[in-house]
Amino acid sequence: MCEVNAYIVKDGKEELYLENVNVAKSEEGKVFLKNLFGEQKVFEGVITEFSLPGHRIVLEGK
Repeated sequence: MCEVNAYIVKDGKEELYLENVNVAKSEEGKVFLKNLFGEQKVFEGVITEFSLPGHRIVLEGK
């Protein structure tokens, strides 16, 4: 399995946003995330880092 955790950058620090993400889609300034448990979140911003070996996605808002 290659799940990753999604983090958002807030006040210069990374904050956990969603765990066990297995689907990430970027479209029109939004990032759509879904995890193994069916939880879905939409973040207004962009993916600034994606690392499979590090098991992480970093998102930054507009």
